[in-house]
Amino acid sequence: MRRTVSLLGSPPPPERADASRNRELLLCTARRLVRDLGVAGLSMDALAAEAGLGKGTVFRRFGSRAGLFAALLDEYERDFQAACLSGPPPLGPGAEPVARLVAFGHERLRFLADRGYLLREADAHLTRGANAPAAFARLHVRVLLQAAGVGGDVEVLAFNLLAALEAPLAFHVEQQPGAVPPLSPQRLAAGWSDLVARVVGPALA
Repeated sequence: MRRTVSLLGSPPPPERADASRNRELLLCTARRLVRDLGVAGLSMDALAAEAGLGKGTVFRRFGSRAGLFAALLDEYERDFQAACLSGPPPLGPGAEPVARLVAFGHERLRFLADRGYLLREADAHLTRGANAPAAFARLHVRVLLQAAGVGGDVEVLAFNLLAALEAPLAFHVEQQPGAVPPLSPQRLAAGWSDLVARVVGPALA
């Protein structure tokens, strides 16, 4: 059975029961602070105070504020990977590869619209090492392209396709209220569908 990977590329090691409880408490508290106060309201000090734990415990667990956001991102990435590998179609197995590729992009755009701030805030942590979710996405898209009969250098093609789903682009588009008409999530999703159709069209002809 295939398994999802964390931001560090492997499942986290087993933890003591008390450490696991503290981790879950901190993550639940962090999610609540972001929901109630926004990203700016989540600091290591605020998290420690709200969770009723020492600041040293928070830093030992996450290392930095970016590490904290990386841990929050990790949970969502695991869910996303699981949906791609074993969830219901069209994102998961059971649909045609082109339909799965379209669904992959749509789901990723929804993720960026709802949780893109996690990628932005975790960036300093992710750039220190291998980005396992990005590697998973490239492999997944490459496999779907090959299954759809697309030729050429599919490794590079997958890389280029995923560039259309990058968080910085999504944030840039979101911050352009003067665009006419605005690049809404719906337009971005339609654009992804069109892009996929243009890429795989020759293979289906």
